Amino acid sequence: MEEVAAVRRAALAGVDDVEPERLRDRITARLDDASLAPGVLTLVAATATRGHTVDSDDDRAAGVQLIYEGLALTRRLAHDDPWTTGDRDAADLDILIADILVSRGFYLLAHTEAADAAVDVVREFGKDQTELRTTGDADFDGNLEADVCELAVVAGVTAAGHTPTPELKAVGADLAAGGLPENATLLNGEVADRLSGHTNQAAADP
Repeated sequence: MEEVAAVRRAALAGVDDVEPERLRDRITARLDDASLAPGVLTLVAATATRGHTVDSDDDRAAGVQLIYEGLALTRRLAHDDPWTTGDRDAADLDILIADILVSRGFYLLAHTEAADAAVDVVREFGKDQTELRTTGDADFDGNLEADVCELAVVAGVTAAGHTPTPELKAVGADLAAGGLPENATLLNGEVADRLSGHTNQAAADP
């Protein structure tokens, strides 16, 4: 799975100057244990709609991955509330890590066509968490994975010069219906076929 390795390398490169070393090591450990599906989907979308990847696609993939990791960590901290029930020092470090991950992800996407979509993901995450606390409806939690997979498709297809149509973005949302998809699912060719099919259809439409 070359895509998985490429996402991991690019994500780690995005945080390799974080200091102090203890903080960087904690970020590295989190990325080592993470599902890299958001970044992998970005590369799959770029390849499906261009036919191949270029080096800048890895940076986009890392940007999507880091934003997801930061928001997922924020969500876990909001649920667990370790400042009340656990290790307050570790919680303080984790919230700092979450901020770093999101900000580095934004940096990697800032000058791309996916920048506005990345802002929307964070904005919607905040709204969803507010609604969850207000209503107790846990369904709001699953929106993060759907939104991030949509962002991955946007980052990938725009890298290839295509417009992220509703049909293309829906492919990302569908993949996250039960949480993040497995990397093997993203790389078996079916997802690429769906994305390229919608791209070709959009190009054929008058």
